[in-house]
Amino acid sequence: MAYNKALSALADPTRRAIVERIAKSPSPVGQIAATLPVSRPAVSQHLKVLSDAGLLHVERQGTRRIYALDPRGWWALRTYLDTLWTDALTAFADAAEIEATQTPEKS
Repeated sequence: MAYNKALSALADPTRRAIVERIAKSPSPVGQIAATLPVSRPAVSQHLKVLSDAGLLHVERQGTRRIYALDPRGWWALRTYLDTLWTDALTAFADAAEIEATQTPEKS
């Protein structure tokens, strides 16, 4: 279940901030760290967690590593969340139907 690691990784607010930053533009660790109130080594650790969860991929450009969102990891997470949403809508529709059949009509 690939989405478990993704959900765990996104539970941290700093990691969510990193993802939001990278979603705007793939970036090296130094540029990401410059926008956050945590150290560069801490950002590197967060990037590793996000990468291990399948949410980021890394591309080497010379001596720099550029971090970008990995669509495959996000697709797995989205598929899981879509399933939950579909289940919630189905349950709501079922409850509304039951309520409608149990409520007497007013004349």
